Amino acid sequence: MSTVPLTVEGAEMLKEELQRLKTKERPAVINAISEARAQGDLSENAEYDAAKERQSFIEGRIAELEGKLSVAQIIDPKLIDGDGRVVFASTVTLEDLESGSKVTYKIVGDDEADLKVKKISISSPIARALIGKYAGDAVGVQTPGGLREYEILEVQYL
Repeated sequence: MSTVPLTVEGAEMLKEELQRLKTKERPAVINAISEARAQGDLSENAEYDAAKERQSFIEGRIAELEGKLSVAQIIDPKLIDGDGRVVFASTVTLEDLESGSKVTYKIVGDDEADLKVKKISISSPIARALIGKYAGDAVGVQTPGGLREYEILEVQYL
């Protein structure tokens, strides 16, 4: 399995989720299964089926998180010497050359991407177009609405 790039915050987020699943969710679903079993006939017990399905989801997510964390390459942007280039974990300010609007994104791993807080996945089209470029460069990004042109105004390692 190849390495999974994560920022320090992203790794902490996954560790917290793993801890919550192991200490709260798993015991809760085990109790729900026990209670449903106590009701008797399991063949027509919807609560038992739902609890078993939830248990399967939780165990699968625990295994997924443990796997990702075991191969994670944790990158602290403050320690990056990107020499002004756009790299993983950098924060990039862009200007849309057509509309003049400005936006700032942080390039993060797939699991920590959240557009509402301006964190975009390293595998997104815009991040792939930005990687390796410098402030002042113009980049074209293919979007569903067509080609968009952006100028990189600033690259930071926060």
